[in-house]
Amino acid sequence: MLANKRILLIIGGGIAAYKSLSLIRLLKGAGAKVTPVLTRACAEFVTPLSVSALAGEKVYTELFDLTDEAEMGHIQLSRVADLIVVAPGTADLMAKMAGGRADDLASTLLLATDTRVLLAPAMNVRMWQHAATQRNLAQLRGDGVLFVGPNDGEMACGEFGPGRMAEPEEIFAAIAVALGGGVLAGKHVLVTSGPTHEPIDPVRYIANRSSGAQGTAIAAALRDLGARVTFVTGPATVPAPDGVAVVRVETAAEMLAAVEAALPADAAVMAAAVADWRVANAGVQKMKKDGSGRAPALEFDENPDILARVSRGQNRPGLVVGFAAETETVVEHASAKRLRKGCDWIVANDVSPATGIMGGRENAVTLISDAGAEVWPRMAKDAVARRLAERIAAALQAR
Repeated sequence: MLANKRILLIIGGGIAAYKSLSLIRLLKGAGAKVTPVLTRACAEFVTPLSVSALAGEKVYTELFDLTDEAEMGHIQLSRVADLIVVAPGTADLMAKMAGGRADDLASTLLLATDTRVLLAPAMNVRMWQHAATQRNLAQLRGDGVLFVGPNDGEMACGEFGPGRMAEPEEIFAAIAVALGGGVLAGKHVLVTSGPTHEPIDPVRYIANRSSGAQGTAIAAALRDLGARVTFVTGPATVPAPDGVAVVRVETAAEMLAAVEAALPADAAVMAAAVADWRVANAGVQKMKKDGSGRAPALEFDENPDILARVSRGQNRPGLVVGFAAETETVVEHASAKRLRKGCDWIVANDVSPATGIMGGRENAVTLISDAGAEVWPRMAKDAVARRLAERIAAALQAR
C-alpha cells in the first residue's frame, strides 16, 4: 500500500530515536522509499551508519554541505517527498516548527515545504504538559500538521504519563492513513463518545462520569486503519482526535440527530454514555431557592434509545457495536441488552467505583456477540481500542 511512496523521515534527538529504526524497517517492508534526516542531537542516540544501512539511502545531517547541495538542494529534499515524518518530534523541534525557525537542516526543510507533515511527539511528561508545548501543539494543529501520539507510559527518566512516543506500528498506520492507505480505506465508521448533558435550567444539568477516553481512542484506532471516521461527541473531558470529522453535541436528542445525519456508514461504534432520562420541566430561567427547604420537583422523560434506533433503522450499518457500562452481573445484563437493542456486538465493562475504569486510563471489557462472551484482559484504553478496531476491520473485510 506504500509501494514507491517517498517518505522524508526527520529523526529528532531523544531516547525514542531508537524506535525510528523499527519504523524504517516497516516502511521499507511496505515498499516505501525512506530518506533520513538526522538532527545533531539524534546522532547521540542512533548512528547515521545504522540509519543509512536500514534505509538503504544516504543520511542527511548538515545544512551547509556543499557536496549535498551539488547533488540535490536541501529544499528539494522536502519537496519531492510524498510525506514528511518527524519521529521523534522533540519539544525543541515542535517549538522551532511553531515559531518558524530554520537554524538547522531539519527545521529548514520543515519551513521550506508544502508537503504534509506527520509528527510523533516524544518528551518528558512535564515538558509535554508545559504551557509552552501545549501552545506550540495548538499552533501546529492549526497549521495542518498531523499528529500520532504521544502515548501514556513510563519514560526513560522514570516518570509516567503522556509524552511517550507512539510505537512504530502506530506511526506506520498513521503514515498509511495520511497517504490514503490502511485496511479500512474507503470505509466510513461512525463513533459516538462521551457523556450527554441534560439541562435542569440554563446553568445546571444532569450528567455522568464518562470522560470520553475510550470512545476517543476507538475513533483514533479506526482512523489509523484508514477509515473515514465521523466522531459524534458529547462534552467529554479528553480532546477529540485529529484526522476525524468531529460533531459536538450536548444532549441525547442532539446526539441522535447528529448520528442520523452521519448515516449511512459501514459500521457504527456507539461508545457514548447517553443519559437515560432528560428533565421534562427544565427551567427557562435559573431555578431559585424559595426558603421552604424543598428542592424543585423535577419531572423526567426517557431519552431516545440511540443504539436501538441505529440497530433497527433503515440506514442500519453493516456492523453495529454497542457498549454496556454495568455495576453488577455484567455479562448477563450486557447479553440481554444486545438482544434487546438489536446490535451485533456489545462491549461490556464493570464501572463500579472500585474498578477505577470510568474516568481512568485502563479498561477491562468482555466482547459479546453471537459467538458468545470473550473476556479481554485489563489493558490501557488505547490498547482496547486498537484490538476492537482490528476486530471491526476483520469483520468488515469478511462481509
